[in-house]
Amino acid sequence: MTLSRSCRLALLLALISLPSSLSAQIADRAHLVASLDSAARAYVANDQVPGVSVAVVRGTDTLLMKGYGYADLEWDVATPADASASYEIGSMTKQFTATAILQLVAAGKLDLDADMTRYLPDYDTQGRQVPVRRLLDHTSGIPGYTEMPFFADIMDRSLPRDTLVKLVEKAPFLFDPGTALIYDNTGYFLLGLIIEKVSGETYADYIQKHVFDPVGMKASYYCSESAIHVDHAHGYDAGRDGLRIKAYLDQEWPFAAGSLCSTARDLITWNLALHHGKVLAPDQYTALTTPRPLKDGEHIRYAMGLQVSDLDGRRVITHGGGINGYLSDGRYYPDSDLTVVVLQNSTGRPGPASLGQALANLVLGPPPGPTLTPFTGSLDELLGQYAGPARGTALTVTVTREGDELVFTPKPGNPVRPKHLDGLRWVAGNTIFGFVRRDGKVGELYVDQGGGHYVLKRTGT
Repeated sequence: MTLSRSCRLALLLALISLPSSLSAQIADRAHLVASLDSAARAYVANDQVPGVSVAVVRGTDTLLMKGYGYADLEWDVATPADASASYEIGSMTKQFTATAILQLVAAGKLDLDADMTRYLPDYDTQGRQVPVRRLLDHTSGIPGYTEMPFFADIMDRSLPRDTLVKLVEKAPFLFDPGTALIYDNTGYFLLGLIIEKVSGETYADYIQKHVFDPVGMKASYYCSESAIHVDHAHGYDAGRDGLRIKAYLDQEWPFAAGSLCSTARDLITWNLALHHGKVLAPDQYTALTTPRPLKDGEHIRYAMGLQVSDLDGRRVITHGGGINGYLSDGRYYPDSDLTVVVLQNSTGRPGPASLGQALANLVLGPPPGPTLTPFTGSLDELLGQYAGPARGTALTVTVTREGDELVFTPKPGNPVRPKHLDGLRWVAGNTIFGFVRRDGKVGELYVDQGGGHYVLKRTGT
């Protein structure tokens, strides 16, 4: 529709008559929106990224809700401009599983402090007590099935779920429950089974009826390799020779750890409802978003299906996801009521978390960074070699010094020169290196990466 000359004149006069402060606000917002759009366009120019759907919402103000690039490379189908394309969201599924668990706790059907065998009596915990809550924050010690050799043999096969359970429970625990944090999908797979056992509904039905539908997430669903969904973005894996059609994965296996599909628009709806008290009661929400210390009192940064951190001086509640053909990132900044969602239909680098962080920084400004303090102790007592289990591997870190700086050399990995944070903690990016002194002697080093809190024992000097 074209405005008449008189309408254009009236609009111009109205704009001219606005208070200067309001005019500046409008100009500032327009500049911010243009900057967000420019950042998203630059990101999707990468040939490893077919398309993304992006949403940035501050309070009730939608600054960006848009799709970029292609939902289907074969047919040159553009990603819907209103961010309505659906994607497999991978491990972002975990916050929905955790929410379902807390709903069942509130209904009196589930006890977080009960041993998991109360609900899964056939599971062999090898003589250990594993409270249900230890499944929620990856502190159970049960190994992750996606890192175990057998998974490659079954991931494209349709088999009974207890096939996977029986294979996992034969493996030794990685650590005693509550003494470390190693991200594992097994815990959430088991939580899905518990939801089905306690509710009497399939996991897919429970999430749809008790989470998606009440919140109004009309375009979200349990993923399928065969069902047709309108506006579903096709996934691509990134390889040395470029992109290719994503590898097949039977959706029986990601299950409650990673088998949900959603849109950027729906995930904004979810975050606004969740963080504004419309999904869980206050005590349940606090449990969902508050990491519990390990048995020895050491702090971790993973709560229930969500990571919580203020390491760079800005509190953020976040989780990403990665699954065949797709990557996702969602972040909420409670002090600014800012939500950022980025969904990508490939596994190409640098990944949606980099764009999500960049978009947040455009809105909030550069993060202040961690508060650093000078170290006044003896560096020499910290030097040596530390080793222990990590996700899917054994991790060895050698600590040396160069003058007044510590150098951490992980194997595998490259040397890291972190800055002293406080006490016996050093920080590099999102990673905290912390030494533990007991009985007057430093005998442990933990490596905290948010989604992992690896406890390494000293093996030599």
